[in-house]
Amino acid sequence: MPKVIEITVYTFDELTERAQSRARDWYRTASANDEWWNFVYEDFEAVCACLGIEIKRVPINRSKPAGARRPCIWFSGFSHQGDGACFEGSWRYAKGMCKDIRAYAPTDTQLHEIADQLHTSQKPNFYQLTADISQSGRYHHEYTMRFTIERDAPTYRDIAGDTEEAVIEAMRALARWLYRRLEAEYEFQTSDEQVADMITANDYTFTATGQRFG
Repeated sequence: MPKVIEITVYTFDELTERAQSRARDWYRTASANDEWWNFVYEDFEAVCACLGIEIKRVPINRSKPAGARRPCIWFSGFSHQGDGACFEGSWRYAKGMCKDIRAYAPTDTQLHEIADQLHTSQKPNFYQLTADISQSGRYHHEYTMRFTIERDAPTYRDIAGDTEEAVIEAMRALARWLYRRLEAEYEFQTSDEQVADMITANDYTFTATGQRFG
């Protein structure tokens, strides 16, 4: 025979400190696959556009809308050896890259330095350098990226001096910059304060011990 069982539920602010900790742990687990990194990816693609980098995009699985494509950006993190970020795409000289990146990110001196290094590498090559950037292996960090760098000239020309290595190091520095942005965003999204705000905004309720109700 059916029975009616009454249970008292609480908002997050009404829980004890210990129960709030359990509620926050529940939310972190439940939201782990919410693609919190999308904003960082969008910002990174805008940075790349300033620098003349086009991020490769590939089709998403069939559960997504037809024609949807995802950027070839990967990361792993944030507390194990081998963690990092990497990307695939192509690069060629973008006129005004140094000015554009400073307009987009006026206080980010690391991005300014990366743009300056890429520009300096182009100058002795008459702005003809191009690069194809791919990823290899099961890890995702700046040293899993592979580079094919050439001069797009009417006739064959050697790449000047050590500019090839300078381009590679600038790209790896950009991958490290991306990883730090992802790490900062993850720490923000999973901080006690932000998690509590999200729980409250969604009007979740819990039992007295902090177990999610409903």
